[in-house]
Amino acid sequence: MTFKNILRSRFGGLVLFGFIFLAISFLIRTILLITDFQNVDLNFIRFIQIYSIGLFYDLVTISYFIIPFTIYLLFVPDKIFNSKIHRWISYVLFIVTIGILVFSGIGEWFFWEEFSVRYNFIAVDYLVYTHEVVSNIRESYPMPAIILGMLLVSGGIFALVKKNFDLSIHSESRFVKRLITCVILWMFPLAAFYSINKSSAEITKNTYSNELAHNGIYQIFAAFRNNELNYNSFYQSIDDKEAFTNLRKLIKTSNSEFTSEDVFDVSRKITYPGDDKKYNVMLITVESLSGSFFTRFGGKDNITPNMDTIVQQSLFFTNFYATGTRTVRGMEALTLSLPPTPGFSIVKRPKNEGMFTLGNILTSKGYNSSFIYAGNGYFDNMNYFFGNNGYNVVDRNDFLDNEITFENAWGVCDEDLFAKACQVADSSYKEGKPFHNFIMTTSNHRPYTYPDSKIDIPSHTGRNGAVKYTDYAIAKFLREAKDHEWFKNTIFVIVADHCASSAGKTSLPVNKYHIPLIIYAPNIIQPSENNTLSSQIDFAPTILGLLNMDYTSKFFGKDILLEKPNRALIGTYQKIGLLQNDQLIVQLPVKRTESFKISGEEQDAEQINPAELKDAITYYQTASYLFHHEKYSFKD
Repeated sequence: MTFKNILRSRFGGLVLFGFIFLAISFLIRTILLITDFQNVDLNFIRFIQIYSIGLFYDLVTISYFIIPFTIYLLFVPDKIFNSKIHRWISYVLFIVTIGILVFSGIGEWFFWEEFSVRYNFIAVDYLVYTHEVVSNIRESYPMPAIILGMLLVSGGIFALVKKNFDLSIHSESRFVKRLITCVILWMFPLAAFYSINKSSAEITKNTYSNELAHNGIYQIFAAFRNNELNYNSFYQSIDDKEAFTNLRKLIKTSNSEFTSEDVFDVSRKITYPGDDKKYNVMLITVESLSGSFFTRFGGKDNITPNMDTIVQQSLFFTNFYATGTRTVRGMEALTLSLPPTPGFSIVKRPKNEGMFTLGNILTSKGYNSSFIYAGNGYFDNMNYFFGNNGYNVVDRNDFLDNEITFENAWGVCDEDLFAKACQVADSSYKEGKPFHNFIMTTSNHRPYTYPDSKIDIPSHTGRNGAVKYTDYAIAKFLREAKDHEWFKNTIFVIVADHCASSAGKTSLPVNKYHIPLIIYAPNIIQPSENNTLSSQIDFAPTILGLLNMDYTSKFFGKDILLEKPNRALIGTYQKIGLLQNDQLIVQLPVKRTESFKISGEEQDAEQINPAELKDAITYYQTASYLFHHEKYSFKD
């Protein structure tokens, strides 16, 4: 059968669609390659690998994509199939489908521009939380021009195809023959579903190369399927009893005693000499505040002038790391003091109620604990998590119209958010109760818009302006807080949820996890620098240490000021790492492990240290065990 005859057969449209799909995918992959050409470890072999494995994923994606069309082609009778009405319906479906591919390609370029990866878990969030995302897209990009361009490209492709190919189709086929064809076509996606995963395209340790070898549409559907990874199934593990025995050694401190001899029970009594200090805790978690923005860490754009000054008046942790690359990962670590287990953050998982959180501890000690968010807290399941773990929830819905001076797709501006936080603090003070406010900012987020005339960078011109506006708002907040009676008894904390960018040439680029931790309390804490290697899981124990508070703990973190952790736990959705002694152990799915020597921003592969690998396995295996066995609850 000639190619012309194949195109004129009942399944010919699928063949033609397949070629167009491959052409568009090839073009997208090439554009993304050119965009980050300098970051890809490109040579002839790598070039062949990227495009050959990319072709494989493109074919897998096509096989999934055409399933509904094959079902239709199987059952539609010849009489209807050969009619003019069906032909015009086919034209419309063809144009719409090509339009979806073009739109996906355009969206993928913007996604790559911001995250330097193909579609992933984040894109799934964008599909779920449509209000914020659609509003953000409208405010960030010239959507009328983009949609017009998409329509023109789609129409042009259809016109080109119609001109060069005879699309008139006449079918006379038996159902059994059609069924055989469909079964053959269905075998490929079925086999792919059970045999391949994201790691199948990991051709190198260079993240950019691996991402280019993927297909964006495939990735987004794979993310739905793999929102959580069973640790023991996908990662190198040891006996559970051995893991917990090692964990008890890793988390033991000089001021703690385990409450049980049961090796699986990590509960321990934490004691400090003297009475509790009922200081208020005002936690400002700043969206995407990279350490590299600060002049102390080499920042040259002068976008954090106020925080650069505040640092000199504060307890400043210079060797502090985020656990992940998403806001919910930061929230998870700051509240739960747990390593970033594979898959979605615990904030977004089911059965996350009544867990062992900083909020539950402080609430049990008589504090008013509140989560205060600039946007709609249903996003990323934040309201549910905080509302069921010891916090009162205050979000965009609790702002009166006269309390909002500016807002964008993600919520009210930081100044309005901090004003609301002061209201909440005033209310607690009037009750005579200490408070803990977990404040989550949003201004440093695309579309990077904020009130005019506040800083010397115009709104909507990029991240630098958004960072500088947040810096301005924080300084204003601290100045105005001095006029409140609770100020002198309050510990203010400034910390990032994660860095502004997580992309790098290696599996886990350590420098893209480095964030500031600033504790400002001029009436309580003397300014100093602390250079201990630590991460967000150490935040809660350190704060409770500053409060001189005795409590029963299940936290994985340590009080940095009492016991130097000298390790940081960092990860993505699938890659989890332990950084200690200038060595990074990275665990990947399919029970693979890598090791790197860290020197500045360089990460060179080196031999795995068995002791450090055991520690890495211990942290993540036990954290996963405790969550899945519901043994990280507050009341048991």
